[in-house]
Amino acid sequence: MTDAACKRHKLSSSSVVQEEEQPLLPGLPDHLAHRCLSRLPPQLLFAVCRQWRRLVYSPWFPPFLSLYAVVCPSDDGGASADEDPIGFYTFDPLSAKWSPLPSPSLPPHTPLRSLLLRHPSFIARSLPVQCVAAGGHLVVLAATNHRLLPAFPRPLVFHPTSRSWRLGPPLRAPRRWCAAGSAGGVVYLASGVGTGYNTEVARSAERWDPSAPGAVWDRVAPVRNGRFSREAVEAVASEGKLCTVNVRGRAAKEGAVYDVRSDRWEEMPAGMLEGWTGPAAAAEEGGPIYVVDEERGALKAYDWGPDRWVVLAESERLIRAAQVAAGGGRACVVCDGGVAVVVVDVKSRPARMWTVEAPRGKRVVAVHVLPRMCHGAVTVDRSAETA
Repeated sequence: MTDAACKRHKLSSSSVVQEEEQPLLPGLPDHLAHRCLSRLPPQLLFAVCRQWRRLVYSPWFPPFLSLYAVVCPSDDGGASADEDPIGFYTFDPLSAKWSPLPSPSLPPHTPLRSLLLRHPSFIARSLPVQCVAAGGHLVVLAATNHRLLPAFPRPLVFHPTSRSWRLGPPLRAPRRWCAAGSAGGVVYLASGVGTGYNTEVARSAERWDPSAPGAVWDRVAPVRNGRFSREAVEAVASEGKLCTVNVRGRAAKEGAVYDVRSDRWEEMPAGMLEGWTGPAAAAEEGGPIYVVDEERGALKAYDWGPDRWVVLAESERLIRAAQVAAGGGRACVVCDGGVAVVVVDVKSRPARMWTVEAPRGKRVVAVHVLPRMCHGAVTVDRSAETA
C-alpha cells in the first residue's frame, strides 16, 4: 500500500471511529435518543448516516416490515440433487436487497427435500406450497410430496425476530389442496385432501396458535360440504371473519365465511363472491380484503357495508397475478410467473406501484409480509420435535 493510500485509510478509519463516538442526538443520552428516533420512519433514518442506519437494525428499534418469499429455481430443470426444491428469502425494503433465510436444518423430520412442484399429470400448473403469516411467524402448512401425498404432517415455522426454525405440533389431518389462512395470530386450515379423498377430511377444519407455548391443533366447526378441496386457496381474515372460495380465478365458485368468535360458517355475501376474481389477501394488522383480478390486472378492495369491490389500481403488470400479500399499506403481487413482485402502495392516490425482481436464479412461489429478520446467529428450536 502506498503512503497516500495508507493516509486515506487512516483518515477513513478515524472518521468512522469519530462517528461511532458521537451521540445519536447531541445533548441527549442514547436511551432517550432511541425513544425519539424510533418514532421516525426507518427509511428516513437509513438515509441520514451510518450511526442511525445501525440503530434501525439494532434490537432497540421497532422491527420494520419486510417481504418474505418462498422461491424455487427459475430454470426448467428444477433443483439439483443436493438442493431443496424450495428455499426462503427476505427482501429488505431499506437496502433493496434479497437475503436467504437460514436453512431449516431439522433432520430427519423436515420434508422439504421430498416436495414436488411439478408432475407429468399436471402439465399446465405447478403444485402449490401453502404458507401463511401468523403472529409474526412464517408457517409452512401444506404441499405435495413425490408420492402425491401431503408433505407436511406438522407445520414448519420460522420466527424472524429470533431467526429460529421449529416444527409445530402434528396436524390432526395432514392435507393439501386446502384453504389456509390466519386470523388474530392463529393459523386455520380447512377442507383439503389427505392421503386420498375423504369426506371427513374434506369437511374438517382446525386451528393452532404458533405464539402459545405447548398449543396443539384444535378442531373447529366443519365446513358445510367437501367441495372446498378442489384447489389450494387462501382463507382471508377481515372484520373477525375468515373468507374463502373453492376455486381460484374467474371460474364459477362457492364461497364460505367462518365467524371466528362464534365458531360458525356462514354464506359469503353475493357481492364479495361475484368480485372474488383472483388471488386474495388482507394485512395481518387489519383492514380490507384485497383481490387482484388476474384477467383485468385490477387490484380491488372489499367494502363490507355496501357489499362491493372498489378498484384501487389497474395495470398490465398485474395481469395473471399468481398470489398476493398485504401489510404496512402495501399489496405485494407475484406476477410474470414468479420472476417479479409488483408492490402497490394502497394508501396513495393514485396508487403508486413498483417492481421487485426475484432473487437471481429464483422464481417466487409465494410472498408474505412480516417483521424484518434480526441480525445474529441462527437458532434452531428443537423443542417441538418430540412433542
